[in-house]
Amino acid sequence: MTGHAELLPVAREAVATATRIIRSRALGTVRAKGERDIVTDVDLAVEDAMRGFLSRETPGIGILGEEHGRSGPGGDGPWWALDPVDGTSNLARGIPLCAVSLALVQGGQSVLAAVELPFLGASYTAAAGHGAYAGEERIGASGVREPSEAVISIGDFAVGDGAEAKNAVRIELLRLLGARAQKIRMIGTAAIDLAWVAEGRLDASVILANLPWDTMAGVLLVREAGGLVLDQDGTEHAAGSTATIAVCPGLREPVMTALRQARARACRESL
Repeated sequence: MTGHAELLPVAREAVATATRIIRSRALGTVRAKGERDIVTDVDLAVEDAMRGFLSRETPGIGILGEEHGRSGPGGDGPWWALDPVDGTSNLARGIPLCAVSLALVQGGQSVLAAVELPFLGASYTAAAGHGAYAGEERIGASGVREPSEAVISIGDFAVGDGAEAKNAVRIELLRLLGARAQKIRMIGTAAIDLAWVAEGRLDASVILANLPWDTMAGVLLVREAGGLVLDQDGTEHAAGSTATIAVCPGLREPVMTALRQARARACRESL
């Protein structure tokens, strides 16, 4: 197969195609697809276009998308992880915080990433070993070391089976970090959370879930920008992780300590 970095123009064109559709297509049908989750006709149109493009340009690579699941070659080969609109609830409400996220995954790790923010005019790319970029400018994670100086984003609350227990951890984490951090934010899209950690706009992002189409592109952006991405037990994040915790290096210990404390307290209170 062609080298991973050589596929970056394909990834860029795929997310650019998605951005053109999102900017030009009026929002039509909005329907429920799960508990407190929605899909729009824009999500479906974008994923169809991206799948068609990627299937033509890289027929030997499988695709995992949010709306249509897995298709194409399977096995141990590389696969595309795509989210046509990350932040659908924001899009449906006219909030311009949404993103198109595309990653190439090999062996459980991202090796290529392209993320576009259609309404903010921002684009991010990375190839393993080649750095992370906003447009043509190389970016780096922040150098913040003290929680009192940190702006930290928190991922969405859980829904479905076991949500009450999972959200007990989130609520306790909000209490702990809220007492120490400069500011806490909930942006509503993992792709932006992670891209902004990579760019140093955010100092950390704690997403206590891991859907590969949401996270795999942003994970590579953060790592190539010099940040860290961990699972909730402190091990290195991979496609099969249970959480996605991105931090600038100086905040690893305080953020992971707060998470351990939140999990412990939530566990005690559930007994």
